[in-house]
Amino acid sequence: MSPKGRPRAFDRDAALERAMLVFWQKGYDTASMADLTEAMQINSPSLYAAFGSKAGLFKAAVELYSNQVGQRIKSALPTAATAREGIAEFLMQTAITHTDPNQPHGCMVVLGALHGDGGADTPCGLLRERRLDNVAMLRERLERGVREGEISQSVDLQLVAEFYVTVQHGMSITARDGSTLDQLAKTAKAAMAAWDGLTANAL
Repeated sequence: MSPKGRPRAFDRDAALERAMLVFWQKGYDTASMADLTEAMQINSPSLYAAFGSKAGLFKAAVELYSNQVGQRIKSALPTAATAREGIAEFLMQTAITHTDPNQPHGCMVVLGALHGDGGADTPCGLLRERRLDNVAMLRERLERGVREGEISQSVDLQLVAEFYVTVQHGMSITARDGSTLDQLAKTAKAAMAAWDGLTANAL
């Protein structure tokens, strides 16, 4: 039996996953401490003891989201035979993941904190850095495409990477608004139709 006054033990990983779903559904600002403690099945002192603050909990939840959901979306990028195939699968996995009926729709990194202080240690700043990381990740795959002769050295790789990440962001928003997998798959296909123009020798 635990000594009197000691908070009951809880499964940190399970509690964090439940908090992630709250932040994913409601966003950082709208998710209240009551929402979080109820979902996590712990009290406020236990939350603060484990994560330091609501912002600390959000940071941990974003890391979990990136390792679980984000990894599924980007997993094909390094393994696809070509950059084009990798980005096409990146968009298709975005469509599949963001319309999964078993989880909140849309992307937590896109929708989780859109307003407020954009400093590096804030929720807004944290998500901005994650979104910029996605651009860098696509650019790295495009650079590999150049090295392998798939893409001309004259192509503006930053432009191409930013275009496809912007498409992905739009897919996240429309998924939250109710777009279906079929609708988002068509968006992904339409975006890939722009590939030849974007990767032409001269832009």
